[in-house]
Amino acid sequence: MFDDFIFRASLAGLGVAIAAAPLGCFIIWRRMAFFGDATAHAAILGVALSLTLSMPIFAGVLVVSLLMALAVATMSERVYAMDTLLGVLSHSSLAFGLVAVSFLSGVRIDLMAYLFGDILSVGTVDLAVIWSGSALVLILIGWRWSALLISTVNPELAYACGISPKREKVILTLSLAVVVAVAIKVVGVLLITAMLIIPAATARPFSKTPETMAIVAAMIGCGASLMGLRTSYVMDTPTGPTIVCILAVLFCISSVFRCLQLPQKTNV
Repeated sequence: MFDDFIFRASLAGLGVAIAAAPLGCFIIWRRMAFFGDATAHAAILGVALSLTLSMPIFAGVLVVSLLMALAVATMSERVYAMDTLLGVLSHSSLAFGLVAVSFLSGVRIDLMAYLFGDILSVGTVDLAVIWSGSALVLILIGWRWSALLISTVNPELAYACGISPKREKVILTLSLAVVVAVAIKVVGVLLITAMLIIPAATARPFSKTPETMAIVAAMIGCGASLMGLRTSYVMDTPTGPTIVCILAVLFCISSVFRCLQLPQKTNV
C-alpha cells in the first residue's frame, strides 16, 4: 500500500493539514500572518545548513525556523515595529538562504521542490517525520488550548488567571517551527503560509466557537489536499500550488457565503 506514491502523498497532505489547522486559527486571531511567512522563508537557510552539514533536512529547517521565530518574538516592539522587523527578516533570510544554496558544490538540489513543494516524492521516512511532527503539534496545542485561547483573547485576563502570555507565545512559536519543518516537503517554503492561513480564514464564517473553527479548518485543509492531488494528477499541474489554488477557491466561496449572511444578521 505504501508503494503507491499517490497514497503516500495523500497521507502527507492530510498530516500537514491537520497540524496546520489549529495553529492557523491562532495565527489569524493574533494577526500573525506575516510572522508565519517570515518563519517559513527562514527554512531555506535551514535547507542550506542541512546540506552543508550532511544532516536531515527536517532537523536543519526546524532549528533555523525555531531560531527565527524566537528572534522575532524577542526583538519585536523593542527595537523596531513588528511589521518592519518581519519584513526585513522575512526577505533577507530567504535571500541569504538562496545565496547559501548556490555555494553548495557537488550537491544536486532541486530548489523548486523546496520553494513550491514536491509532495509526490514523499517517502515512508518523510511520512514518519510529517506525522510525528503533526502529532507533537496537536498534543502541544491540545495541552495548552485554554491557556493559548485566554492569552490570545485577553492578555490581562491571562495574567489574572496566572497564565503568562509570553510563555504561551513561545509555545505557539515552537509549534509554528515544527509545522514549517514538516510542511516544506509538501507545499514548499513559499506556500506554507497559505496552508496555515487560508483553511482557518475559510472556516471562520461556518464556526461559532474556537474549537469548531479549528475542526472545520482541518476538514477544509484535508479536503483541499485531496482535491488538489486529484486535480494536479488529471490536469498535470504542480501539486503544491494546485492545493493552494483549491484553498483559494474555497475561501472565495466562504467569503460569498459570509456576505450573504450579513444582511440577515442586521435584520434580526
